[in-house]
Amino acid sequence: MVRHSSRIELSQSSLTSNINFIKKKIGSEARISSVVKANAYGHGIEEFVKMAERAGVDHFATASAFEAETVLEAKSDKSDVMIMGILYSEDIAWAIENEIEFYVFNFERLPLVLEEAKRLNKKAKVHLEVETGANRTGLPEKEFQPALSFLKKHSKHLEFTGLCTHFGGAESFSNQFKIDRQHKKFKEFLKVCKQKKFMPQIRHIACSAAALAYPDTVYDLVRIGVAQYGFWPSPDIYYMHMQNAGRSSNGGSLKRLFTWKTDVMDVRDVCAGEFIGYGTAYQATQDMKVAVMPLGYSNGYPRAQSNRGHVLVKGKKAPIVGLINMNLFMVDVSHIEGVEVGEEVVLVGRQKNNTINISSFTQVTQLMNNEMLSRLPAAIPRKIVK
Repeated sequence: MVRHSSRIELSQSSLTSNINFIKKKIGSEARISSVVKANAYGHGIEEFVKMAERAGVDHFATASAFEAETVLEAKSDKSDVMIMGILYSEDIAWAIENEIEFYVFNFERLPLVLEEAKRLNKKAKVHLEVETGANRTGLPEKEFQPALSFLKKHSKHLEFTGLCTHFGGAESFSNQFKIDRQHKKFKEFLKVCKQKKFMPQIRHIACSAAALAYPDTVYDLVRIGVAQYGFWPSPDIYYMHMQNAGRSSNGGSLKRLFTWKTDVMDVRDVCAGEFIGYGTAYQATQDMKVAVMPLGYSNGYPRAQSNRGHVLVKGKKAPIVGLINMNLFMVDVSHIEGVEVGEEVVLVGRQKNNTINISSFTQVTQLMNNEMLSRLPAAIPRKIVK
């Protein structure tokens, strides 16, 4: 098979450690739903689902039916799939047929779901998402009781699998008043279910940040995204953990599972006064040795790293010189002995005693960790390592 210009390695032991850490935090009662939207935050759905199952996860959440189909092909029979976002009307039958759970956030959707469930003679697994204050998707209060009554009336064909909402900004403690307000609102929806004597099988509102910082938001299931991949949702959540870890035996931390590598494509000598790459963005102030990397912004390597970022070669940091092109960029290896064509280069991750974190990209490029990772092309091969 022809080689790609870069590769991603995913650590199974790091993921298992993260899942165990999260389980300790949330307790034994709640089920983890692994959020694998955006190609598993750039880690690769096919590979990541298999890894997560090995780590003891058996529920996966996606943002679309398209992603759910990829999970369906990768998962084992024991795992469940839930669509949190877009499910087109023409794909409802497919979701019911494959026993995929899905959010319903407007009343008009329910008669369509019922029609397909009756036609297939199979129960649809419905999660009612309710509006509590994020104003993205969610059933407004006025539609909730009719939706509940509809599910109850047609419970032969419609299963009330879940009641859920989405917090708008649980990762920042400055939003705590909003999160508290949303949680209070969710409890009001739950109260209506109790009054109607029609309860969901599961209740879920917590994302990574809420699950780690607000224990009272952990109900029957938690939707864990960024934390399972080894990233703290925010500095707020990390500092809170560090404070608590200092006071209790429940220490531990999150581990990155992601390493991105390439190889030196060419090594060249550049004389003092010469320009490197396009335009005049970098001029050599002395004689230099430069290594050429076979990837660029078309491969997900941010152009904003031009003249600012670093890679690791032979365990040492090599600064990027000149502009990052569509599929090439150059680094200064004058200070590193014996660099040759084919030398392994680490773009993100550890090499010997040095590390390049995703955060080093995000500080320069103004991209969030999630944004940087999820932009990585699916074509880059992902490989599971120990």
